[in-house]
Amino acid sequence: MTRVRKKGAMPSQMTLVALTLCFLQACEQNNAGGGVPVADTAQPAAAAQATSDLPELAIDAGSFRCLGDMTAVRHFYVDNLLGDLAATVAVAESTDGGLYPPGSVVQLVPTEAMVKHRPGWNAATRDWEFFELDVSAAGSSIRNRGFADVVNRFDGNCFGCHIKAESKYDLICEQDHGCDPIPVTREMIAGIQAGDPRCAD
Repeated sequence: MTRVRKKGAMPSQMTLVALTLCFLQACEQNNAGGGVPVADTAQPAAAAQATSDLPELAIDAGSFRCLGDMTAVRHFYVDNLLGDLAATVAVAESTDGGLYPPGSVVQLVPTEAMVKHRPGWNAATRDWEFFELDVSAAGSSIRNRGFADVVNRFDGNCFGCHIKAESKYDLICEQDHGCDPIPVTREMIAGIQAGDPRCAD
């Protein structure tokens, strides 16, 4: 497991609030032109059959932890709630995309997360569930969760952003995945990540 912490001065609380506001408003602006499209629901039959006996995920606030305790892949963080971290990391590190295994958690910022359920859980979102979190030194709490209808506190629809990723990337957005760009630099995102209040130091 990789623990990543940034050295140097921590961003002020006001700076983190401003950066997070900018980041989260981006999806609202990018989706202002219409409704939420539907995902391509095709998944490899072998993958579905191999995981059909997996238990349903029991996800609560304790499922989400300090980003630095997750595994860093480029500029985002991953985990796996079913213990299959190696498979999650393998897809995340692939430049050719891939299907994330059940239990995968993907986070770019502390206050938003995606979790992959078992095949067939929700075909419209390729089995991803979206979460909006409140985070503090005491831990995480879930403010909002769901599938195609999750709207964050700034009226941005999570699925509406991620559905624009090319099919091979399994709804994960990066700069070259086909999603609309967000007006936030990598340096600004790193500042938000480094200021995760759940991390002890």
